[in-house]
Amino acid sequence: MEKILNKKLYVVSGSSGVGKGTVLKGFMAKHPDFMLSISCTTRKPRDGEKDGVNYFFLTKEEFLKSVDEDKFLEWAEFAGNCYGTKKKYIQECLNNGMNVILEIETNGALQVKKKMPEAVLIFIAPPSLEELEHRLRGRHTEDEATIQRRLGEVKKELECAKLYDHIVINDEVEKAISLLEEIIAGEQAKC
Repeated sequence: MEKILNKKLYVVSGSSGVGKGTVLKGFMAKHPDFMLSISCTTRKPRDGEKDGVNYFFLTKEEFLKSVDEDKFLEWAEFAGNCYGTKKKYIQECLNNGMNVILEIETNGALQVKKKMPEAVLIFIAPPSLEELEHRLRGRHTEDEATIQRRLGEVKKELECAKLYDHIVINDEVEKAISLLEEIIAGEQAKC
């Protein structure tokens, strides 16, 4: 595939267990001219995490001040911690000639699209709900109640996916990576 020249923000979402991390890792290995965006969070760093590498770690007060000043493209609160993507950070990356991929959940992606309509939303979807349930159960990391809750969330996410610019079905990882490459090349050609 040719080197991608025009710089854009690509927002990638997908349900838990769909393999979006694996697809993105494969894509990034082939395209070092792309970078994954770094989000802000109010949660404490885990062992080995570094500020400005894994996340930008903010106090709750700093985060909420940025919300009040409309400095986020998107933000949300999960389990008492806030997460978000700063507008200025994304703009600086694009201005510095970087292709940016932002991996976030569907509500955040739709917030980005409202504030930055030129962003390209790509949803990584399972081949079927049955296959996704099989993958979630195969992890052996969650109890039945958690699996059922996740499957309920998936149905809502698939409804939101209809608002995305593109949907990639991840039935085979290499095929999904190739589809992602085709989509991005097509979007770059529009510039």
